[in-house]
Amino acid sequence: MSTPTGEVYRIDWLPGTDVLHGTCHCGAERTAQDPVTMWKWMVAHPAGHEAGEDTR
Repeated sequence: MSTPTGEVYRIDWLPGTDVLHGTCHCGAERTAQDPVTMWKWMVAHPAGHEAGEDTR
């Protein structure tokens, strides 16, 4: 059984586009068209992003 961490990862689809907007629990944001790329970015935390970074 896993213990909840309180970390929230959010991915929103930007209507009318093929773009996903992700927000990590640390506040870093990123946009991507590929859901696999977005997921890999999120679970690689903290490698590859810092709080407040937007890599559109």
